[in-house]
Amino acid sequence: MSLLEANIEEEYIIKDIVSDDEELNSFLFTLGCYSGEPITVVSRLKGSLVVSIKDARYNIDNELAQAILI
Repeated sequence: MSLLEANIEEEYIIKDIVSDDEELNSFLFTLGCYSGEPITVVSRLKGSLVVSIKDARYNIDNELAQAILI
């Protein structure tokens, strides 16, 4: 299931990042978003999600959220 399908305020473990774009993979890795790491959807906005990773909050678009499998 992708991060887009996650419930708000429920913690999930990232299983995989599905993307052929190395730049995108590097960007997510710098945010601390990689396999085995906990992630929580804090809120949904129009066209994006606010997520919590390692005590930091980030606003990611739906395309990016679709690449994150939980």
